[in-house]
Amino acid sequence: MKRITLDAYVLETLMADLVGHDRQPSAFLVYLGLWRLARQSRRRRVRASYRDLARETGLSKASVQAGVATLGRRALVAVRRESITSVPEYTVLRPWARQARPSRS
Repeated sequence: MKRITLDAYVLETLMADLVGHDRQPSAFLVYLGLWRLARQSRRRRVRASYRDLARETGLSKASVQAGVATLGRRALVAVRRESITSVPEYTVLRPWARQARPSRS
């Protein structure tokens, strides 16, 4: 069995925020699915259709679409499409991991 690592923030804070506060458990499951796919490919970007993500998470396609919309609005994933009908490419973001930039004197 392969293992993936998650930032503690994902389980300690993000889960409660998306599931409890936003009432979007689908967004949390889609984030976990994208995280796994990104780690599996050793990249931060993942090309996946809504159908692929539905299969990955066990959600309906409509739930995946709602989850992706929430994640985009919350700046947890960036979505890029070459055209309106192309398979989107998702970049899994970790805004909590941003480090403070040193000040310039």
